[in-house]
Amino acid sequence: MKFLLTGSEGMLAGALRETLPGHGTLFPFSQAGLDLTDSRQIKEAVDQCRPDVILNTAAFTRVDDCESQQEKAVQVNGMAVGLLAETARSVGALLVHFSTDYVFDGSKGSPYSEADTPNPLSVYGASKLEGERQILGSGCRYLVIRTQWLYGKGGIHFVRTVQDLAATRPEIRVVNDQIGSPTYVGDLAQATYALLERGGEGVFHVTNGGACSWFEFAKVIINLSGLSVTVSPCSTEAFPRPARRPLYSVLSNEKMRQFLGYCLRPWEEALKDYIGKEISHNQELSKERDEG
Repeated sequence: MKFLLTGSEGMLAGALRETLPGHGTLFPFSQAGLDLTDSRQIKEAVDQCRPDVILNTAAFTRVDDCESQQEKAVQVNGMAVGLLAETARSVGALLVHFSTDYVFDGSKGSPYSEADTPNPLSVYGASKLEGERQILGSGCRYLVIRTQWLYGKGGIHFVRTVQDLAATRPEIRVVNDQIGSPTYVGDLAQATYALLERGGEGVFHVTNGGACSWFEFAKVIINLSGLSVTVSPCSTEAFPRPARRPLYSVLSNEKMRQFLGYCLRPWEEALKDYIGKEISHNQELSKERDEG
């Protein structure tokens, strides 16, 4: 299998690259190296690699910035995805695209299935939904993976933010009325290849198991990191942001379970694994500096 990977310098792309061995050959393209709004550049990249699968991790993900940069959000998260889909169709490649829980409004009150009707609250959510629609309208073969609350090595994410804040403040306040499923990109990458190996196509929801609030997430991060700081809950209203967030956007993994025969491990287990590896890595770096 030959894979063309977009957004190759991102956090999820890094996990896909680490998980790749044994699955095939990867041709990575950074966002700087491949302008996804330029159909000519996309065609040249595809002609060069002749991929069986296009893995699209490139996106404009700064949710609040999307509110003030709507044109850019729609162009990158929507129309550029359409160009990729059209090119994938022309060469018979499968397009794997990563989407988000933000396509839903969070009012359902129970986990969202792939069959539920999207209703985004933000420009970011609407632009990601447009990307999904562009894919469906292109006629290409596709695997759309909706996921949420990602963290992992090499990225800017909630786990790192909480750790950094805890190192400089005696108390941090975190919203406790937004509920979702923290998802480790390493687990997401493994699930992506598992779906591909089984011939998965269509829309799948893929997250680590269980759900929590950002407040509960933060408390577990602090405990596992061995940090000492007070974590206090607050409401979304008390912490206003430019973009509206869905309050309950948990994604059901039942379709994935039926297709693969399993779901991803609980989020607490994945987080413990990630932070443990992070601590070990930092200790090794410290030892190397001391010995140097």
